[in-house]
Amino acid sequence: MSEGTRTPDRLDHNQELYQLSYAHRGAPNLAAERARERLRPVSGTQQLALIRGINVGGKNMIRMADLRLAFEELGFGEVRTYIQTGNVFFRAPRERRVALSERLESNLSARFGIELKVVLLSERRLRDVVESAPEGFGAEGFNCDVIFLRPPLGVRETLGSIETREGIDQVWSGPEVLYFSRLASRASGSRLSKFVMTPAYKEVTIRSWRTVTKLEAMLEAREEGW
Repeated sequence: MSEGTRTPDRLDHNQELYQLSYAHRGAPNLAAERARERLRPVSGTQQLALIRGINVGGKNMIRMADLRLAFEELGFGEVRTYIQTGNVFFRAPRERRVALSERLESNLSARFGIELKVVLLSERRLRDVVESAPEGFGAEGFNCDVIFLRPPLGVRETLGSIETREGIDQVWSGPEVLYFSRLASRASGSRLSKFVMTPAYKEVTIRSWRTVTKLEAMLEAREEGW
């Protein structure tokens, strides 16, 4: 009999060794398996999700670690968050923006027990927002914000809901956004706070200009393979 032939005795012996080895290692570590699954590369496009209204004024508190885990368990890759206001970078298989937004909103709302709304941005769309800003927007002495509209809310409709105070406020329209500027030294007199009382406010999410430009730089770097 050749050396490579497995006799019944040798087969039984190997099975016993396997069983002993398995017993020593213990049952498969499901947590480790899930972690490895989350780290597997996901092909698709880089996206940025702006989650509306979390961790503001002590309301709708969500830990960013929990938010990242929620995205990973939905099958998205390269998940990363920036600051505590719900800015989530991730890679997703190609999917219609509306369908992807609805899927995120449905799953995140169910997971965290609060109604969550999402504005999705690709690198190109966010770059358009930054490049379309009015000249001088973000200049020193002004508090500047970008108001991101959640489809199907339109720019014209939202613009009609915003009041401005002469000498303090200015507002401009952009690609699915509004740009709002307040004179910093007189910001308490701004009428932007009145926008909170309108129906349109529930369909937008607002980020400071500094945050927007930082997010755009980060998303561009991800596209280039940081």
